Amino acid sequence: MKATANITANGKAATIELPCRITDFIQRQALDPRIVIVEHNGEPLRRDQFANVELKEGDKLEVVRIVAGG
Repeated sequence: MKATANITANGKAATIELPCRITDFIQRQALDPRIVIVEHNGEPLRRDQFANVELKEGDKLEVVRIVAGG
């Protein structure tokens, strides 16, 4: 049985399989890590940090997709 953790993503409860890094979570949401902004537990992350931050029980994420246009 795989380990899981309960997190909050964009205000909604989510259960993830562990281990799960920010990059994994973004890809599982069918998003491209190059076009999102992520806040982890209230702190903004640089894209180069996505692969280094491992999610754990109780974490809070805000993931915003960047949309070009005028």
